[in-house]
Amino acid sequence: MPKPVGACARGETNACAKHSIFSPPLAASPPPGHTSAMHHALFFHGETLHLLPSGALSWPARRLLAVSDLHFGKSERLARRGGSLLPPYETLATLEKLDRDLEATSADTVICLGDSFDDLAAADGIDETSRLWLARLIAGRDWTWITGNHDPGPIEIGGSHRAQLHLAPFTFRHIAEPAERAEISGHYHPKARLAGRSRPCFLADAARMILPAYGAYTGGLHSGHAALTALMALDALAILTGSRALAIPMPR
Repeated sequence: MPKPVGACARGETNACAKHSIFSPPLAASPPPGHTSAMHHALFFHGETLHLLPSGALSWPARRLLAVSDLHFGKSERLARRGGSLLPPYETLATLEKLDRDLEATSADTVICLGDSFDDLAAADGIDETSRLWLARLIAGRDWTWITGNHDPGPIEIGGSHRAQLHLAPFTFRHIAEPAERAEISGHYHPKARLAGRSRPCFLADAARMILPAYGAYTGGLHSGHAALTALMALDALAILTGSRALAIPMPR
């Protein structure tokens, strides 16, 4: 099983970061743009990735931020279809969180790993305030919308639209493919329970990483569900989100 290594073992001085390893460690110091928040640093296929407490993934060497399952417009979609009535503020709350993470990481490349909008009507019906805010975040950045199973990408909003994206050594896609390696995906909204409390989490093993849902009002699938235990190795980690990113053995 991968053994955690401390900041001193890597020669890093960021005392806020916690560390684990799924590939040979890098000798380099953290590149510019690393976050000082309570992130978890993971060595994954020769690259240092920062798993943020918000549920975003930062790749400092690329100045890249990846998020998954934003589900903009979920409250509107539920109301439109006669479901539960929720306060219609989840899109603004998600944008505010995304704005903070972009500022903190100085990311100029963004990958949204699918299900960015709750459905096609939600993509078309985003309110003007949210649309302008999103346009401001996209402006000047290399922004990619990966196709999810809820949406084919917000067609009339800026950015490029792809089924998947390869940035060596990683492939970014919405749904994990069991035979792949160095894969970063979303879709499952993984959660894990610690001390009686369920929290969204990253799942990571030597082959792949699955990101938690980033959007507000998103449910989750427990890490012990058969769909996730079939994908993840026995030594997989669950990195819990919250006030700080906390790595534990993946509950099964």
